[in-house]
Amino acid sequence: MYYSEITRKTVSYIESNLTEDINLNSFTSVIGYSKYNLSRLFKKDTGKSIVEYIRLRRLALAATLLLETEESILTIGFLFRFQSQEAFSRAFKEVYSLPPGKYRQLMRAVRIIKEENDLNNQEQINGWNLSGSYTELYDLTVDDKVFHTGTKSGLLFAKGEANEQQFGTMMQGFQAENYKNKRIKMSCFLKTEQVTKCGAWLRIDNVSGDTLQFDNMDSRSIHGTTDWNHYSIVLDVPEESASIHFGVLLVGKGKVWADGFRFEEVNEKVDSTNMLFQDNLPKQPINLDFSE
Repeated sequence: MYYSEITRKTVSYIESNLTEDINLNSFTSVIGYSKYNLSRLFKKDTGKSIVEYIRLRRLALAATLLLETEESILTIGFLFRFQSQEAFSRAFKEVYSLPPGKYRQLMRAVRIIKEENDLNNQEQINGWNLSGSYTELYDLTVDDKVFHTGTKSGLLFAKGEANEQQFGTMMQGFQAENYKNKRIKMSCFLKTEQVTKCGAWLRIDNVSGDTLQFDNMDSRSIHGTTDWNHYSIVLDVPEESASIHFGVLLVGKGKVWADGFRFEEVNEKVDSTNMLFQDNLPKQPINLDFSE
C-alpha cells in the first residue's frame, strides 16, 4: 500500500527531527509528496494531522525527560521547540492534565510505590495475553518509560536466548459481528530493540476456528533496532467470520514496544494485505485430464 509507505517515511523523518524546527513545506522535497496529499494521507492513516502528531510526540518525550532527568522545565520546553515555559506548560497540561512540575513530582512518587509493590516485575494487562511456541522464554508487560503517546506502551521481550524457531506474541481477540462484510485496517506504532524478526498480525476466523484471512507482515517484517514507526494491515471480514484476533509477533530474541492500536473500516480502493490469497483461487477445478 503506497500511502502507508509514505506515512512510514513521514513518521521516520519526524522522529529524527523532534528537537529541530520542522517546516511542513520541507516535506515535499524530503518525502517526495505534495504537502496537501501528504497531509490528507497521513491523517487518514494515523487519525492525526502532522502538526498534531509532532506536538503529541514532543510532549511524550518531554514527559519521559521530566521523569528520567533533572533538566529544568524551561530547558525541556525549549528542547522541544516551545517558545516559552508558559506555552510548554499549557500544552503539557492539555494532554497530561497536570502542569510539568506537578507531573514530575506525582509520577515519580507513583513509580517508586509501584516498583516497591511489583516484586516479581509481572503485570496483568487488561485485554492482552501472552502466547506463542515457548511462552516461558518471553514476557509481556506495561512499560511506563518508553511509549509513543500517553504514558504507557505494551512491551513484549525475550527473556533468554530464543532462536528463530521460537516465538512469543502479545494478542487479544474480539467478536467479528460489527465488522462482517467490511474491509478493515488495523494500524499501530512499533519500536524495536535488537529483534531477530517481528511484526504486527491480524487474523479473521470462522466459528469452527478456521482462518479465513491472515497477515503477519512476514514479507515486510521488522529486524534489528528501529524507532517508533507506523504499520498497518488490511483484511476483509467475510459474512461467515466469527472472531478477529490481533497482536504483535516476536520471533527469536529482542524487544518490541507497541502503542496506539487502531481499527477502522476502509473501502476497496485500499489494497488488502491478506497472505492467504483465497480470492485468487478458481471457482471450478481445471485441466483435470492434463490435456492443456
